[in-house]
Amino acid sequence: MRQRVAQRVRTKAVERSADALRDALPRLSNQNAQGEYYLTDTIGVLAASGARVVAWQSPDPTLLLGVNTRWELAQVGHALRTRLLKQLCLEGVTVIDPATTYIEPTVRVGRDTVIEPNTHLRGDTIIGANCTLGPDLYLQDCTVGDRCHLFRSHIIQARIDAEVSVGPFAHIRPGTVLHTGVRVGDFVEIKNVEVGEGTKVLHLTYLGDATIGKRANIGAGTITCNYDGERKHRTVIGDGVFVGSHATLIAPVTIGDDAYIAAASAITDDVPPESLAIARSYQTIKAGWVRKRRESKKGAGGNEP
Repeated sequence: MRQRVAQRVRTKAVERSADALRDALPRLSNQNAQGEYYLTDTIGVLAASGARVVAWQSPDPTLLLGVNTRWELAQVGHALRTRLLKQLCLEGVTVIDPATTYIEPTVRVGRDTVIEPNTHLRGDTIIGANCTLGPDLYLQDCTVGDRCHLFRSHIIQARIDAEVSVGPFAHIRPGTVLHTGVRVGDFVEIKNVEVGEGTKVLHLTYLGDATIGKRANIGAGTITCNYDGERKHRTVIGDGVFVGSHATLIAPVTIGDDAYIAAASAITDDVPPESLAIARSYQTIKAGWVRKRRESKKGAGGNEP
């Protein structure tokens, strides 16, 4: 009954002077049900010795929650996230679903940015203004410029300039720089690459240890072969380069400005500017091959597949 009518409770947060604490500690007793020494008992010791003891009332009860179990730790984490998200909303950020948004205290978000559900912002991450983040986005230790759209992707230790689009299902790894207006699409992995302004990397591509110029187009299925089994090598792609689908760029290699790489080419040598590089086998057509094959199988008594 006494617990039901109590209007104030004692928490574990106590402020004392160091001298008073040193004086009170030797006088603590463990004569209690648990047989333990309680630091909070120093309040009674000090009061009994004539010291002035003053109560402080917290404006927010969640600031004083104790943590003794992992469930209580989860509850405290929820309270902290709620305070952070509320403050962001007051500063002009839109949080669509606070229950599924996870933002650490070290993160900064600009005004009029919209945060969709299942977004995680962690570490030393700075987000610009007028961005759309998520849904299903993970960002850690990143810098993101204004007016970016990032969604359904995993991005770590990258710099993303203004008006960049990433997603869905992109993996941006440490050391990557995406300059203004870059577009990164689905199932693209980029690691330690600087991508120039306006360049497009839209489908099914791996780019590692490379420098790519402005306004380049990287076709679907392009791969930079950066590892020879012992060392990493760099690929350099100039401004305005067009890389056809399913191209393999075997580093170290340099593609000059405004060059074209034919689809399905395996490029092992440097390509001069404004050149077309074709590195693939010629197509061979054998007319009537299927009919002849069937006739030969019948003559041999074989069955149709």
